[in-house]
Amino acid sequence: MSLRRKLLLVALCTLALPAAGWLYVRQMETLLREGQAQALTASARAVARSLVVGGALLPTDRDGWYVQETQTPITVDGYGDDWAPLTPWSQPLGKRGKLLLAENKDWLYLYVDVRSTHRTRADAGDANALAADHLILNLGKGGVQRSYLVASAAPGMVTAQPLGPSVAGLPDMLTAQWQEDGSGYRVELRLPRSLGLEQLGLGVHDATVNGEDPLTAETRPLLSYSTALSKELALLAPDDVRARVLAPQGWLLAQSGRLGTTRGEQPGWFAALIYRSLLATRLGDANLWADDVPRLELPEVRTAGEGVPTSVWRQGEARGSVVLAAAVPIQRQGQVEGVLLLEQASRAVPLLANRALLGLLLTSFGVLLVAGAILLAFATRLSLRLARLRDAAERAQANDGRLDGPMMMGKFPMTDAEDEIGDLARSFERLFEVVGGYTDYLRTLASKLSHELNTPLAIVKSSLDNLEHALQERAALPPEAQPYLARAHDGVARLGALVRAMSEASRMERSIAAAEPEDVDLVEVVRGCTEAYRPLAGTRRLSCEVPALPVHLHCAPELIAQALDKLFDNALSFTPESGWMRLTLRVLDDGAEIELANQGAPLPAAMQGRLFDSLVSLRDKATPGDAPHLGLGLYVVRLVAERHGGSAVARNLDDGSGVAFSLRLHGMPRMRLSG
Repeated sequence: MSLRRKLLLVALCTLALPAAGWLYVRQMETLLREGQAQALTASARAVARSLVVGGALLPTDRDGWYVQETQTPITVDGYGDDWAPLTPWSQPLGKRGKLLLAENKDWLYLYVDVRSTHRTRADAGDANALAADHLILNLGKGGVQRSYLVASAAPGMVTAQPLGPSVAGLPDMLTAQWQEDGSGYRVELRLPRSLGLEQLGLGVHDATVNGEDPLTAETRPLLSYSTALSKELALLAPDDVRARVLAPQGWLLAQSGRLGTTRGEQPGWFAALIYRSLLATRLGDANLWADDVPRLELPEVRTAGEGVPTSVWRQGEARGSVVLAAAVPIQRQGQVEGVLLLEQASRAVPLLANRALLGLLLTSFGVLLVAGAILLAFATRLSLRLARLRDAAERAQANDGRLDGPMMMGKFPMTDAEDEIGDLARSFERLFEVVGGYTDYLRTLASKLSHELNTPLAIVKSSLDNLEHALQERAALPPEAQPYLARAHDGVARLGALVRAMSEASRMERSIAAAEPEDVDLVEVVRGCTEAYRPLAGTRRLSCEVPALPVHLHCAPELIAQALDKLFDNALSFTPESGWMRLTLRVLDDGAEIELANQGAPLPAAMQGRLFDSLVSLRDKATPGDAPHLGLGLYVVRLVAERHGGSAVARNLDDGSGVAFSLRLHGMPRMRLSG
């Protein structure tokens, strides 16, 4: 990771300031909301007590059949098309049925839908009607009830069969529509509102179910929206608050007021988005609190129906507003008769929280931007200085170990700086001075040694020759002294060969650096060298593998031939008399590769990376009479490869039969003609 990125991460740590402020503002907003919730809950408790004390007409039974309001008349035909808007609030009836009740100013409508795939049919007047699929309908008012049997052998209009004697105020005959299909049957009827029914009982009986009483019906009181209760609620509810009285199951019994829009400043869309995204993370969905539904199936209503007051914040209908809802139980003598729900819209809490948060964010981001800009400028300057130091260090060294660039001018950049970068630059300068001096010493050591050793070697050689001639003329050379004199001559010859090899190596480096490139075909170069090596290979097999097409490269062919000479001489020394050698030319994406493989012992693992260094050799240095080897041949191969922008590599063959030396060439740069 770069230095600028690290300092940028350090600058980002200042984000802890707005994060801490955000937590503080959120805690403040939570306290404001809790205080407002407690106040609205207290108001709801007071209104609930007033309803009880004022004798509000509330259902005395927790369970009941709810009758929805319908603005349009319903056609009694046994089909559910007219009931589609009311279907989402159907009430379960038995195990497989559902019930819908609706009323307008004249009629009470009833619709029963029973799911049953097996049907046993009979008319209500048949003797076996109770053994078939049928409905039991109970009508009750003023403490009296009357039951009716509804059954049909075929779809169409049916007449309900009264069960029991006549009851004053209740009809003696009821007509209904019966429709059925493969999934079950549906019964639809209507009753005059003038009957003043207070209770309704329904029983769904399936002929396939044994053991049940065919005359049973589930009787419950009728619940509906009360205009009188709504008027009384409007007198008690606070202003700008929507109040609703619900049955414990959530059915709407009364409603008054509406959600007022708080006067004053209205937050913009961005402020509203900030509030809902960063602060009010626990807002409920406004769609679940619609004011035109007959039932609110909310956890808050269920909790209050169990006698526990609760409150919740939800999204408001107006932009940037929130709504606080408080639900409290309406209790009479310890029994929950209903739930009072108060809802109040508010923009004060979002506005206060938004102002505090936005002020904090602006201040924090301003500080962050200033700190980040300062750190970025500092990191950029520091990175540029380090880059200058790095570039100077890279330019100061050449491939052959000599110093170049700024060190040639005697000045390293930023050595005058007074900070840690200046100390580092001065340390680099001293290091390059020491390394440069030592490199120059090593580079000129061979030529100095060869020059200094020539004269002593000449003196020793001439003295040995004169001594040998003098003793031979006087016949004074004992036979036992001849081996010692021969060894002395051999040692002088070996030392002379070493001195000449060091001089030759120095001249070779200069000649390689001064070689001029040209465009040549490497195929012809490799083939020519192979033909020249065949007489020297003796009994060894020498093969050549080159591409069929020319391989052109901008290079120095005499240097490549010289490197191949060194590789061939090295391979010849280690290949058995009956062994093989193989010279291969391959085309690379950015150049070419020449490989000379030979049969022989594998290379030691520790030596594979050092073979191309100077003064490194694997030949036996203790064999008397052999010419000394300084390990300069493969060193010359490496210099030639580097002069052509490539490298020299040695490896063992995969099958273990020998070794391979590769010369990878990328070409020499073309000289530009000055105008």
